[in-house]
Amino acid sequence: MAVYQTYINSMNERIRNQFANSNAFDFKHISPLNSIENFNDVGPSVVMASPSGLQSGLSRQLFEMWFSDKKNSCVIPGYVVEVALAKTIINEPKEVTLMNGLIAPLNMKVHYISFSAHADFAQTSTFLKELMPPNIILVHGEANEMGRLKQKLITHREIPKVVVESEEATKTEEENNKKAEKVIHALLVSLFGDVKFGENGKLVISVDGNVAHLDKQSGNVESENEGLKERVRVAFQRIQNDVKPIPLSVS
Repeated sequence: MAVYQTYINSMNERIRNQFANSNAFDFKHISPLNSIENFNDVGPSVVMASPSGLQSGLSRQLFEMWFSDKKNSCVIPGYVVEVALAKTIINEPKEVTLMNGLIAPLNMKVHYISFSAHADFAQTSTFLKELMPPNIILVHGEANEMGRLKQKLITHREIPKVVVESEEATKTEEENNKKAEKVIHALLVSLFGDVKFGENGKLVISVDGNVAHLDKQSGNVESENEGLKERVRVAFQRIQNDVKPIPLSVS
């Protein structure tokens, strides 16, 4: 909000003229929330918080404050990765695992809204019909979703041949493994924050003073905190299942 309030000169003429009397981005019922400590949780409210996957940060803190009350709702807009909590609660499970490792009943309502900052299928297919390229190669995205997009594209007779191909398809197995390790490490960092390389190829993951040692080869996790141990084990297992080359498939 501060960006819009500051760079008024980048706005259109109507906004610039209005600024002489009032700031168009100074809303009466909308205010920025810098941290959970600044939030007065009294009465009904709508909070837009990140990250959208609910894996950490303000959105996760608010979720753990509100998940147990059936009067509350969580609206998830757009795509979320498989290992994120948001992906889990879309299916409205009876229970969820909290940050402290405890399992508790999920009473709040969960709504999913399909929203993307990118082009949707209708826009993409229209664009392809205009260009009519001889081949289409899908190289970016989750394997299952790319497969679904491929099937939708090839059902349109106007669309040319579609190939789903991973970026690593032409690389050696060793290069594939190195790439996968980097992706796995990056995803673990996005989930847990403090992830360092330890001895014997293990990863050292620190969360709120608790430490877990992850063996990347076996998937075994050592930690005095059982909750953190289970979270790391499940996250690593899911990430490993997802981080793999997409097999070539030509139609």
